[in-house]
Amino acid sequence: MRYIGDIYRPPSEAYSLLVQVTIGCSHNKCTFCNMFKAKQFKVRKPEEVLEDLAWAREHYRRVERIFLCDADALCLKTEKLLVFLDYIKEHFPECERVTLYGRATDVLRKTDEELLTLKEHGVTMVYMGAESGSDKVLKMVNKGETREQLIAGVQKLERLGIKTSVTFISGLGGPELWEEHAVETGTMITEMNASYVSLLTLILQPPAPMYDDYREGRFKTLSPEEVLAETCLLLQHAKPSKPCVFRSNHASNYVSLRGNLPMDNESMIASLRRAMEGRGLLKDDRFRML
Repeated sequence: MRYIGDIYRPPSEAYSLLVQVTIGCSHNKCTFCNMFKAKQFKVRKPEEVLEDLAWAREHYRRVERIFLCDADALCLKTEKLLVFLDYIKEHFPECERVTLYGRATDVLRKTDEELLTLKEHGVTMVYMGAESGSDKVLKMVNKGETREQLIAGVQKLERLGIKTSVTFISGLGGPELWEEHAVETGTMITEMNASYVSLLTLILQPPAPMYDDYREGRFKTLSPEEVLAETCLLLQHAKPSKPCVFRSNHASNYVSLRGNLPMDNESMIASLRRAMEGRGLLKDDRFRML
């Protein structure tokens, strides 16, 4: 397999075959993100991708999951994605699911028919970084998408039977916007009705522009207790109408949470409050990482 630059994948794709169909991120302007700043966005040549898939077929006896990299492979035209999906279907008959990152604007740009075709050809889930439910926070971090677009994108995929896994970031609004960030994110989760929701905690690293803001005092991060208070408030407002798997057990999180929304909201809030009362329950910063 050939990879260009660092490769990032969701935690749940740890045992998946990673196939790079795009290089970098087509947006790549989010101020909190450092992952793709060293890459210039590029679409890989189809023949190169097919060569990598052929190499994988030759070397791996069984491939049950395939994740298409990089940041938002869904930005590719449907006909280009179908070339890869059809090859996977023919040469990896044991593959149970194909997943990829996608932006809400990628989803909204495609017709229902296009998305249903992708589903029929193997796409089972789209990972989406929503980051925040607050338009103020989204604008502040230069997300390039609005609350309305993010909700509409997730609802569209779920309505068509394609699962979504949506990620948000604790502490992204800083001390000034933490309450709005929490409440608006909670209500966004309610409206989206995604299949999966995950919550990371903000860790700033160079060359993310927000890292410079933090070093120079223009942006302040939340304390561990403030992050937990924000998460409690978020959970109080996250009440989707269908069961949603919720995970806040990433390496960046101070407290590990696992449950289903909205059934387990109260028990998860209770766990957070216990951690706030006893600091010994918080993960040490030395062990938090991306």
